[in-house]
Amino acid sequence: MTNIDMLAPRKALLVAGADAHSRYYSEDIQKMAPDTVDLVIVPGADHVDLYDRKDLIPFDRLDEFFTKNLA
Repeated sequence: MTNIDMLAPRKALLVAGADAHSRYYSEDIQKMAPDTVDLVIVPGADHVDLYDRKDLIPFDRLDEFFTKNLA
């Protein structure tokens, strides 16, 4: 959060599990830069699930974000 001003001019996508103990951090970052930070909350997932539970990873949202912002 200390360097949010360095990120803020750029679009960012945060993905957090609904059951992740660290979800609050992603929500706090999104609140600090709501115009540039998009947040996807994945229902039924915790932090570790998003590493290897391919059925929970929101690939469609990742594809949409990268296509729009890196093209």
